[in-house]
Amino acid sequence: MGKLSHLHLDIPKSQNKRIIVIGGGFAGIQFIKSLKNAPYQIVLLDRHNYHTFQPLLYQVATAGLEPDSIAGALRHLFENHNDFYFRMARVTGIDPEKKKIKTLVGELDYDLLVIANGSKTNYFGDQQMYERTFPMKQIPQALDLRSHLLQNFEQTVMSPDQDEQDRLTNFVIVGGGPTGVEVAGALGELKKHVLPKDYPDIDFDIMKLHLVDAGPRLLAGMSEKSGDKALEYLKAFDVDVRLKTRLEAYDGKDVKLTDGTTIPAKTVVWAAGVTGNVIDGLDQKAIERGRILVDSFNKVQGHEDIYALGDIALLKEDSYPNGHPMVAPVAIQQATLLGKNLRRQLSNKEPIAFRYRDKGSMATIGRNKAVVDMPKFHFGGLFAWMVWMFVHLMSIVGFRNRLVILSNWVWNYLTYDRGTRLIIRTFIRGKNYKPGDTL
Repeated sequence: MGKLSHLHLDIPKSQNKRIIVIGGGFAGIQFIKSLKNAPYQIVLLDRHNYHTFQPLLYQVATAGLEPDSIAGALRHLFENHNDFYFRMARVTGIDPEKKKIKTLVGELDYDLLVIANGSKTNYFGDQQMYERTFPMKQIPQALDLRSHLLQNFEQTVMSPDQDEQDRLTNFVIVGGGPTGVEVAGALGELKKHVLPKDYPDIDFDIMKLHLVDAGPRLLAGMSEKSGDKALEYLKAFDVDVRLKTRLEAYDGKDVKLTDGTTIPAKTVVWAAGVTGNVIDGLDQKAIERGRILVDSFNKVQGHEDIYALGDIALLKEDSYPNGHPMVAPVAIQQATLLGKNLRRQLSNKEPIAFRYRDKGSMATIGRNKAVVDMPKFHFGGLFAWMVWMFVHLMSIVGFRNRLVILSNWVWNYLTYDRGTRLIIRTFIRGKNYKPGDTL
């Protein structure tokens, strides 16, 4: 760490104002796209050199897709942008008075700062859950889960101990939102169609899937009809869904639930929620419930020349008194409008206030099974599944990635097979890195 402190973020001087963008997620890349050819110098900082399409992380974790098919290199995305610079660095602090950001490799001045570093897994302060469960926010975490899952079955084949076999083949998912439901559905498909071919010497009746949620129904952010449909689809995969139930304790071997149930399991997927990835240095009055308070133009409250977009931003409106949902469409719409407003500022025009246009939400629970909520109607089944596939395919960054994902989906649909069941790197508890998920 001592050597790093002598390094600096060396960005060439420019006649244009410098905008530093923290985070290469949906908000960050959309904002930069919206300012293409505008007279600004843009510096993008991210701890990874790629953008991750997070809605499909669960398919990487369950051996449906390779990681590079849901990622896009940030340098490549903006190679045709003038006065653009990318640096792979983790921002550790902000100094609003000096208008500087701090990283592990030095400091950098800004004229405008855009915070778009998204959210991180919310463990609600529980260190045990952080150390012993699998989050689903980043590609390395999805690969860890994939390796762990496959290692479990390799060990099951060799284990003579029935209790150990139970622990290896029981899977507990905590959280009944879209991520939890999609992971449970994908594991159900693996159990039903894929793994029995790989492991004919295992009786897959032993594989049990459990989904636990503290709420009264699944998909709390969607319609009640969609929640009921998701429950129906999961039951078709023999998923044991326990509502109004919390995970009380987990020691790495046994899950204890608040309803008194104990489940022997070596795999717990934590999909119980997210919280903002707040950076040190902002006025504490601007932080509320792990997010940054912004006005209707996404300017951080109490700070000039600092904006926040996407999951990290908390914009209270009459229709959203607790802020907007932490989903990609909100981030994309906010980023697009901020770019437009900065262009308007150059022409001395008044900025436009943000109003979220909810175009709907969706979740998939496996082959031919999905739910879609539109503003005025809801539907499920095969058509919803096809809509889900189309929307996600069109949202992926890069033509090559779309082609790879489409070919994987077509192959999977025709053959009930998944071609990425590889243990590329062995998962070892306590040694694999969980970047960005510190408590």
